[in-house]
Amino acid sequence: MHLDDTTSAAVLEQLRRRPAADRRILFTGATLVTMDPALGVLDRGDLLVEGDTVTAVGPRLSAGDAVVVDVTGCVLTPGFVDTHRHAWETQLRRIMPDVDDLGGYVMSTLAGYATVYRPEDMYTGTRLAALTALDSGITTMLDFSHNSRTPAHSDAAIEALRDTGVRGVHASMGPHFGEWDRQWPGDLTRLRDQYFRSDDHLLTLRLATLATDEVAGPALAYGPELARVAQELNIGVSVDAVFGTASSEAILRWAEDGVLGPDVTLIHATGLTPQAWKVMGETGATVALAPTSDAQIGLETAIPAVDEALSAGIRPGLSIDVEVALASDMFTQMRALHTIQRMRAVNAAYGTGRQPRRITTHDVLDFATLQGARTNGLAGVTGSLTPGKKADLLVIRAEDLNNMPLNDPIGTVVLGSDARNISAVLVNGEPRKWDGRVLDVDLTALRDEVHASRAYVRNAFKDTAAA
Repeated sequence: MHLDDTTSAAVLEQLRRRPAADRRILFTGATLVTMDPALGVLDRGDLLVEGDTVTAVGPRLSAGDAVVVDVTGCVLTPGFVDTHRHAWETQLRRIMPDVDDLGGYVMSTLAGYATVYRPEDMYTGTRLAALTALDSGITTMLDFSHNSRTPAHSDAAIEALRDTGVRGVHASMGPHFGEWDRQWPGDLTRLRDQYFRSDDHLLTLRLATLATDEVAGPALAYGPELARVAQELNIGVSVDAVFGTASSEAILRWAEDGVLGPDVTLIHATGLTPQAWKVMGETGATVALAPTSDAQIGLETAIPAVDEALSAGIRPGLSIDVEVALASDMFTQMRALHTIQRMRAVNAAYGTGRQPRRITTHDVLDFATLQGARTNGLAGVTGSLTPGKKADLLVIRAEDLNNMPLNDPIGTVVLGSDARNISAVLVNGEPRKWDGRVLDVDLTALRDEVHASRAYVRNAFKDTAAA
């Protein structure tokens, strides 16, 4: 049965009739881009999903009682992994597309709109972000949820991730500005016990924090005290706004204090000193780049720090950041980084006789999948089509008008494809997009909810500003 022929609805119905734990799906005839260094690319192969797990990859696998899905003419890849997105803001997407600098974003969004958000607005924004992520092939999304004004705000953000079926990482932080309950970080214990006791990794918890006290004061700045909180809860740490001299000095202090390591992700990492990069590499810290955010908003040098990361021995993950000004999808991040780095490499070597050191499409796809999973603390769970990992995967049509003919599968995914080419998305073995349509979403109701939330936030902010 071909995924996009008239039988696709029947195939989906057949899959969903089976209990999830007993479900077996055999995808046949695809080009498999596994992103597993040992498996590589299979020009024509099969992939078997049993329950929530990839159990076999190879040519001509035995189907047994599996539902067979013919995906000839398609590329199968791991789902993309977003390492940093402020999901609560999504009903304000592209409200400031030409923002001039970080200060403009901070004052309008964090010191403005954020202060009037209700828990239901947190839910709406986060749910919209997660559904959009699934539509564009992002199966894992780290929500850097830095508007946790009350316990109810945090609950709403987590419940939105759960209700969409995305593999969600809730990174919790208190707000920068305005009135809030001051329940963070103490409330993290309750969140862990209420939402994250399961070991299935579909939802995981992290502590979110800032690099320095320059914007929001010392309570939100990373250091030994917050590191102790994360250690006691056995969760990772995601540190945002890591750029410039002040962050470089903080990184050296963290290394000296023993609170910098593989469980700490540094976001952006633009404009850092060589000394900071050296200790980041030595301690095994991970890095989440935000290619369009750095370049478009103009954060420090405005150049995504991929060369610095690679020179330090760090293969970074990629992220979306803020939809108030930026694109929502991972294809844009991969292309932006690929283009910017290669432009810089050739420009630096121009007229010197040196060979430019250029990254490849394979590199950026690795950053968007396997390295993103490692950055989010999920390297053993997702990020590659490796038997034993969870079945987070994409079926991408390679013979659509904008992709045909298939010559290089990785080049096709990175440079040719977009959300319209994604025929199916599975998360944890569960179909979340099928035949090009996100499942289990009433778009009319969602649209009404999003518009109502946006209207409330904008009007409430206007009333507050006028008072």
